[in-house]
Amino acid sequence: MKLNMRAKLIACLLTLTATFSPQASSALDYGKPGDPIHLTIAHPCCYAEVWSVFVNSGKELWKKYLPPGSTVEYLIGLQGAVVVNQMLAGKADVGYMGDLPAFTATTKTQASDVRIVASTAMSYDQCYVFIVRKDAPEFKDSDEALKWVNGKTVSTPKGSCTDDFVQKLFKRTGTTPDSYLNQNIEVISSGFKSGRLDAAAVWEPNASNLVEEGLARRVATGKTIGEKGGGFVVMQADLIQQRPDVVKAWLEAELDAQIWMSNPANAKEMIDIVKSKVTGFTDKGLYNAIYGSYPAKDGGNEVRLYLPYTFTPEVTELVNRGVDFLKDNKVISVDKLRDDAIMPSFTQDILKERKLQSPVGLVRAQASN
Repeated sequence: MKLNMRAKLIACLLTLTATFSPQASSALDYGKPGDPIHLTIAHPCCYAEVWSVFVNSGKELWKKYLPPGSTVEYLIGLQGAVVVNQMLAGKADVGYMGDLPAFTATTKTQASDVRIVASTAMSYDQCYVFIVRKDAPEFKDSDEALKWVNGKTVSTPKGSCTDDFVQKLFKRTGTTPDSYLNQNIEVISSGFKSGRLDAAAVWEPNASNLVEEGLARRVATGKTIGEKGGGFVVMQADLIQQRPDVVKAWLEAELDAQIWMSNPANAKEMIDIVKSKVTGFTDKGLYNAIYGSYPAKDGGNEVRLYLPYTFTPEVTELVNRGVDFLKDNKVISVDKLRDDAIMPSFTQDILKERKLQSPVGLVRAQASN
């Protein structure tokens, strides 16, 4: 913990703006309302809190709402930072990403003007999952597990929501590891296999997959500190200004996707869709990422995904917490996001038209398949 965590965090998040093109600040032409459109959707491959994009893609829900003749393609990145780069470079029109990348992206107006238009999900244990090596002692609760972590080697991808979570978890429990490393999921997995790593914070489905492979055990989550993380949909401001019909159409399909996800009868098909889109995960690891049931003593929670869709007070509180974290770590220079960084009117109007309220659904833990 005595490492220069702040410097590493800043270096990691500054890569968000490292690859935008010179054309990024030029206005994008999306045609006139009612015209067919080609949309490019960017999203991470392996972050369960934005899996509604897989539902929209796999079931082609967007075809019901976009103008006839429209087409959609998907750019899949390893994590949110890649998606932010694609948005800021003007290579993507719509992006799905976790909370910290979304908030950071809205502040990079010198590269491109992007806005947050919807919430994909919130959860205690999607981005906030703390795991220990498989041969760690059995612990009676999360506090005992964190005491064991004192003086040991811990890792997480710095600058991500897991980093935010770990810093709060360590502060709450007074934990001081010997080393706090900045590593991606591949290096973390290798560290558990070789025995060089004692603990890590990772997001789903990586967390459940490491557990299923017998490399690690869950010992704490956001439930341990009483905080949820979240995912968001962001869009180019030019798209919002020129094609409100397209924005509404896409968010109608997003709502359908979230409602469909919340139906437990769709669990098998849900995982089949995800399996068709990602590789390198066990079937059970993918299933447990959003349907797995874990003990309360290890931070387990009956609801794996809350689906607010729009911007509720709880979502707003998450935004404020995230902005505080980014400002404290000198990643952004503002105390709050600009007034138009978040545009709630589309989701609010759609819910009103459909006579629905937030949350639009819950994804609950189920018995193992």
